[in-house]
Amino acid sequence: MPNPVLQQADLAALTEVCKLGMEHAATALSQLMGKGVSIEVPRLTFVDSEKLAELIEQEQEATALQLQILGNVRGSILILLPQQNALRVVELLLGKAPNPEAPLSELERATLMEVGNILASACLNALGNTLKMTLLPSVPTLVSGSDELFARIQEQGGESESIVMIDAMFSVDDACCGGSIFLVPAASSLEAMLAAL
Repeated sequence: MPNPVLQQADLAALTEVCKLGMEHAATALSQLMGKGVSIEVPRLTFVDSEKLAELIEQEQEATALQLQILGNVRGSILILLPQQNALRVVELLLGKAPNPEAPLSELERATLMEVGNILASACLNALGNTLKMTLLPSVPTLVSGSDELFARIQEQGGESESIVMIDAMFSVDDACCGGSIFLVPAASSLEAMLAAL
C-alpha cells in the first residue's frame, strides 16, 4: 500500500504518544543505569522501504535491535544505533568500554538487548494505552550488517511500505548516545492505528 496521507492531527497524536513512551523509557533507563537520562522530543516522519534501505546502508557499522510487534498490531520495531553510540551505552551500563576491534561479548550483547527491550516496551505501552490495544514486543534480536538487517525488516514488515521513523536521541549524563527507532506496522495495522487515533 502507498504511504497514507498523514493529517496534521494524526502526526501530532502519534508524536505525543511516542514522546510519552520515550519519557517512560528514559525513567526506566535511568533506574537501570543509576544515572540521569534525558530524551529529546522525538521527530516523526514516514519513510518507504526504499528510503529505509538507504538509511540502513548509510549505517554500515550500526548495531541494530529488531523486535516483532505482537498483539492487536502486527509488524516490527527496529532500533538503529551508530556503532560508537552502542559501545557508549554498553560502557555506561557496565562501567567498562568494549573493545571496538572485537565482537561484543555475551554480556555486552545481553546489555544492548535489554536496552532495546526497554525502549520498545515503553513505546508500545504508551501507544497501546492510547489506542486501547494490546501491543507487546518479542524478545529482541541483535543484528549487524545492513543486508541482514534490511532482510529481517522486509520479512517482518511483509508488504507494508509505510514505515514510521522516530528519531529519538537520548543522553546519559550529557553523553549523547541515541539513534533511530523504526515502527514497521503491517498495512492493515497502520490503518487501524490511525483510525483509533
